[in-house]
Amino acid sequence: MAANIPVLDGQNPVFIPGPTNIPDRLRLAMSIQTTDHRAPDFVELLAPLLADLKKVFKTRTGQVITFPASGTGGWEAAVTNTLSPGDKVLVARFGMFSHRWIDLCQRHKLDVEIIDCAWGDGAPAERYGERLAADRNREIKAVLVTHNETATGVRSDIAAVRRAMDAAGHPAMLYVDCVSSLASMDFRMDEWGVDLAVSGSQKGFMLATGMAIVGVSQKALEACATAQCPRCFFDFRDMAQANGKGGFPYTPPLQIMYGLRESLDMLLDEGLDNVFARHFRIAEGIRQAIGAWGLDLCATRRALYSDTVSAIYVPEGFDSDALTNHAFDSYGVSFGVGLGKMAGKAFRIGHLGSMTDVMALSGLATLEMAMRDLDYPVELGSGTAAAQEYYRATSTVAHSAAA
Repeated sequence: MAANIPVLDGQNPVFIPGPTNIPDRLRLAMSIQTTDHRAPDFVELLAPLLADLKKVFKTRTGQVITFPASGTGGWEAAVTNTLSPGDKVLVARFGMFSHRWIDLCQRHKLDVEIIDCAWGDGAPAERYGERLAADRNREIKAVLVTHNETATGVRSDIAAVRRAMDAAGHPAMLYVDCVSSLASMDFRMDEWGVDLAVSGSQKGFMLATGMAIVGVSQKALEACATAQCPRCFFDFRDMAQANGKGGFPYTPPLQIMYGLRESLDMLLDEGLDNVFARHFRIAEGIRQAIGAWGLDLCATRRALYSDTVSAIYVPEGFDSDALTNHAFDSYGVSFGVGLGKMAGKAFRIGHLGSMTDVMALSGLATLEMAMRDLDYPVELGSGTAAAQEYYRATSTVAHSAAA
């Protein structure tokens, strides 16, 4: 780290799309002494936690199952509990995280049919529908979709995918990666007919990494009876049975669970609609800044813009990794690097979880300094001013919505 950065641990926010900034309220909630997870009062923590998580998934009929893991563990649990080796799954690849889901399925010996899309596009509902309609023998067992592709800053229309599935009259289950969208952008598990929704503790819930959080439909729970993929640690049935008795089949991540209790209180007290509006407002201010810089988003059109992460192309002849490294080395602030096809070509601004307009402005100002240091054709203050004007114009609406 450069010598001009004072040692103020934790003072600068991060602008990566996860893990996200942890509010002091949640850090304190996680800072607890060891307690007995087999004591009779553990259920007093567990049962309300699972019930309130259903409110965030927006499901009445589904069940929430958690594991000590990251979101990737949630993916593995979703796949192994409901499918068998050789089962055919249909998935679109339009970014690094949709690609990683493909890799996971292939390692579990599933027959993966891939719809390749340009990075920057979203899930192609029409192409899903066409392929499902052509599947007359109903060989496709699952449709996999990434709701928010963190590598490209693209949010896909899950409702449109469900409509395409219904129009084809296809019985496949719908699996959705909502790791970087849940608790930050609207997600409607029941309304969209989602069978498995995979998330984690480290993004919209503003906590440390360590808890995979999975919404499971009754149809998906029934599929566990015939699924033949090996699983032990990630067995839905073991977890559901233990949870039903107020316990855990093995040691739970207690500190994160106490933090999650406080996180849910924060989210529900703010009101989910207000949480979503806050994320949109912060994201739109950042998009105003990007436009003022003369840079382009990876997302190809406004309908795809994510409210949790923006991926931005650097101008021709510049290296995005050099920019993010310089921002960290010179100013002590982290931004997201380009992943996969975006490596060296784009950087990312994470703006989810514990984030305010004032925090966002500090990130934009830091980026402007870093870009000017590296001779980007960007005027100091141009993007920051554009975001300021937007935040000023919308502050009254935002304050009244939060009241």
